[in-house]
Amino acid sequence: MVRRGPGGLGLAGAPRVASSFPIFGHVNSCPAHTRGAQPVTQPTAESVIWLTQEAYERLAAELEHLRGPARAEISRRIADAREEGDLRENGGYHAAREEQSKSEARLLQLEDMLSRAQVGETPSNNGIVEAGMEVTVKFEGASDSETFLLGAREVLALDDSVDVSVYSPQSPLGSAIVGKQPGDTATFTAPNDRLVSVEIISAKPFAS
Repeated sequence: MVRRGPGGLGLAGAPRVASSFPIFGHVNSCPAHTRGAQPVTQPTAESVIWLTQEAYERLAAELEHLRGPARAEISRRIADAREEGDLRENGGYHAAREEQSKSEARLLQLEDMLSRAQVGETPSNNGIVEAGMEVTVKFEGASDSETFLLGAREVLALDDSVDVSVYSPQSPLGSAIVGKQPGDTATFTAPNDRLVSVEIISAKPFAS
């Protein structure tokens, strides 16, 4: 039985180590006590977001839409609402301002994501684990397997219907299984210094 879920590895009988990993491909997903005080000014291995060319182009197109037509349309709606007079009880004005806030937040998020993106080709379907693949593993002592995307959680934003855990290639688990294939085992050290063993069950290109 395969269990999927956005919360990480939740296997009955398996070590619950997922919440201790930096599971996403950026530094802010590290445990709070490990975060440094200095801002990240250049992409590092930990901050890079792996994207296929298709995913990059789709996010870039969304960014351009938010910068151009979407921003202009919201500004027009705000201006029209202002002309109606008293803004305190102007539902249209407040709705447009709220939408503007959400749109600008998404715009900044996309700018950050794309500035840290590493664009690669869709991985070949050769069963060898690499970034951009949907990987199924089984932890030592567990009765169930776990399926997850080896990549960046931002890829999932392209399709709201996708429900799968995400592990960064730079995470302890991710770095241990890259280059492995079905039947191989890998061992990695969790942040609590515990050795964790995992068997690769399958690896295939992730269909976003």
